Amino acid sequence: MARAVLFDRLGGPEVLRVEDRPVPEPGPGEVRIRVDAIGLNRAEALFRAGAYYEQPILPGSRIGYEAAGVVETGVDEFPEGTEISTLASFSMRDYGVYGDRVVVPVSSLVRRTVDEVTGASVWLTHQTAYGALVERGGLRPGDTVLITAASSGVGIAAIQIANHLGAVPIAVTRTAAKRDLLVAAGAAHVVTLDSQDLVKEVRALTGGDGATMTFDPVGGPGVADLVEATAVGGLLVLYGWLGGEATPLPMNWDRQVTLFGYGNGSYVARNLQRRRRAEHFINAGLRIGTLRPAVDRVFDDLSDIVEAHAHLESNTQVGKVVVRVRH
Repeated sequence: MARAVLFDRLGGPEVLRVEDRPVPEPGPGEVRIRVDAIGLNRAEALFRAGAYYEQPILPGSRIGYEAAGVVETGVDEFPEGTEISTLASFSMRDYGVYGDRVVVPVSSLVRRTVDEVTGASVWLTHQTAYGALVERGGLRPGDTVLITAASSGVGIAAIQIANHLGAVPIAVTRTAAKRDLLVAAGAAHVVTLDSQDLVKEVRALTGGDGATMTFDPVGGPGVADLVEATAVGGLLVLYGWLGGEATPLPMNWDRQVTLFGYGNGSYVARNLQRRRRAEHFINAGLRIGTLRPAVDRVFDDLSDIVEAHAHLESNTQVGKVVVRVRH
């Protein structure tokens, strides 16, 4: 038997349950993997709550994008015993990696050269940040990038990638509680929204120009300030909607800011050329130590999945939440 995390109704972390099921058999274009660790993501919390861009199929919905493990039933490209990570290149309506033995598409696999906790933490965060900042944004040395929700896994990845490229990361956080952690993570500057005016601070830090690029997963009414904090002719990348509110556009477009809605699955994970470049970029950063996921907490087993999701939504963490899988 295999263990799988499922849910039968929409709701909070408490709707998740662990169930014993027959060991799944892969079909054409699929492999079965033994999962050793899973990385939790906000997308999964939204999916569980019914607030994601696609709805789960209930009851008995699977969940989860990101895992690290070993191929059990493989194919030529990924034979049995290959250490792998999964990429978020599939729909959770079809697959989910919260389990100890799961079936995933071959196309979602990448060879793993790091430990399982790192392998379950690095790809979605760093691929998202890489795709937006490098592939879409063309970030260059000396550019300034404004990073909101900077203590998230993707936010930390964006800080690292900006530094890796010689750009200047400005981190935005709600309170001063995470300032020192963000500085330690590599932020050149930190703006705290509870005590500082975002536009005024960013303009001061950039000689009055504003940020070359702004990278935001929140959306909502705050986008108006982000446009004002972005340089004339700059780029504002929206890669999420964590605020849960409508996003009104500014009435004044004198700053000529380009807004770009970014989805990692379509832009990088399912685009062969961009995905290949992302893999080389991220693996190089892992080798030399400039890129590494920030892991906030590691839970012991799938039986902790409810507590792990509650921690994910607490907004107290800095970086990724990971769950090991015992066998």
